[in-house]
Amino acid sequence: MTVKIGFVVAEFNRDITYQMEILGEEHAKFLGAEVTEKIYVPGAYDMPLAIKKLLENKDIDAVVTVGCVIEGDTSHDEVVVAQVTRKMTDLSLEYGKPVALGISGPGMTRMQAMERMDYAKRAVEAAVKLVQRV
Repeated sequence: MTVKIGFVVAEFNRDITYQMEILGEEHAKFLGAEVTEKIYVPGAYDMPLAIKKLLENKDIDAVVTVGCVIEGDTSHDEVVVAQVTRKMTDLSLEYGKPVALGISGPGMTRMQAMERMDYAKRAVEAAVKLVQRV
């Protein structure tokens, strides 16, 4: 059985999320999975609605989020990631499908974000393993 994955990709910090998206897609192919649908959203905070739309699709086995939340002058980055990850967990449990965390941050600089582009790859791997095991 080929695992069918939906990606939700943040456009904010697109120079980084684009590379994360490509790494995640390549890793899905390597694992024998297929990215069948993508939804692009303005930023990580905007992901829950798109995640829900993908989870409602009976042809999607799991959702992978791809985003990058870089630290600013306030704690806004912490608020964003806390709210998104909480809702991701809620949606995963509600729909009984994996929603894998491929969002790097909070509390990191742009340079640290560049070093963490493999988060999308890790999220794809987690999604595939969960579909196969749960």
